[in-house]
Order: sequence, then C-alpha cells, then structure tokens
Amino acid sequence: MSGPQRITLAMTGASGAQYGLRLLDCLVQEEREVHFLISKAAQLVMSTETDVILPAKPQSMQQFLTEYTGAADGQIRVYGKEDWMAPVASGSGAPSAMVVVPCSTGTLSSIATGACNNLIERAADVALKERRQLILVPREAPYSSIHLENMLKLSNMGAVILPASPGFYHQPQSVEDMVDFVVARILNLLDIPQDMLPRWGEQHEVSWEE
Repeated sequence: MSGPQRITLAMTGASGAQYGLRLLDCLVQEEREVHFLISKAAQLVMSTETDVILPAKPQSMQQFLTEYTGAADGQIRVYGKEDWMAPVASGSGAPSAMVVVPCSTGTLSSIATGACNNLIERAADVALKERRQLILVPREAPYSSIHLENMLKLSNMGAVILPASPGFYHQPQSVEDMVDFVVARILNLLDIPQDMLPRWGEQHEVSWEE
C-alpha cells in the first residue's frame, strides 16, 4: 500500500466543503485511517453548500461519517476542538500526513504563527515541528498581502500550499469533475492511488502507442 496509512483530515471555514467530503470518501475507499477534525465555521459552511448536516458531538459525528462513507468501524476517528489528549496533538501519536481542506485564511494565519488555539491548529503545528507532510488547501479570492506572506512563510517551513484552483485541460463536465481535479492533486501529493484524473502525459502515451 503506497502513501500514508494514517492521515489527519481537517476542515475549516472557507468555502469548498465538497473538497473535504470528497477527500474523506476517497481516503476511506483506499482503506486509510482518518483522524477527522472540523471547526464550527466549517460545519456551518457545509450545511450551506451541501445537504450534509453533521451532528455536533464528536462521537455522533464519527458514527454519522462512518455510515455516510461506508467506512469500517474505527476507520474514521473524530476529535473535538479541545481534545488535547487526541493522538494528533502529539508528535508521538500523530499520523505522518495532514491535510487542511478547505483551509480558511484565518486558520492559515494561526498555523503560520503557531497559535495552537484549537486542536486543528495544534495538529498542524505538530506536523510542522515533526517535519511531517502538511498540505493546506486555501480557497479565497483575491489574496491579500497578508495571505500571501503567510503562505510563503508556511511554504518555507515545508508545508505544501495547494490552492483550490481546478484546471480545465481535462474538460470537466460537472462541478463534481472540478472537485475531483483538486482532490486528485491532493491524493497525488499523498502518493495514494486515484483514477479520477490521469497524470500529465499519461493520455499522450496511450494515444502514441495506439
């Protein structure tokens, strides 16, 4: 099995809840263990942008997401924003990779300054200090100088900044296709197999052989 077996997935209050939900589904299908974190703002955005209404309490949310994605028991683990005993809060227990999608500019700022005011920020801080993979997917337009400075700062620390900017060379036919473009790029960075989007040049090689 290529790529990390345990992944922290965090969703914050930027637009683009579809990206996070789709990534969660893909990780479950690839039999990865997911440590799931979500802010209150992200839950509000999700209820606005999708038909998914998450329960408030972590245990109920975990049961809901397990049923929603068809995950195995224990495959998705949900933690509250101040659950400091969660594995993701310590370098000795956190997964080797973390993705924040969507990543609000407020969360981006907090991670860049090491604020650690909640479990999402602490988990990202752990990923940075332990030199583990951290992928941040901001969704904002336009970016201010503050946003860009925070992205540069985090990039210099080793984080990957992957804006939610779908490409069009694969000729998307639906919103789902555009969502899949971004999620496929995340999975590629995690080195997790995906068949939603061919890697650049693959189609050319097939046509050349034909």
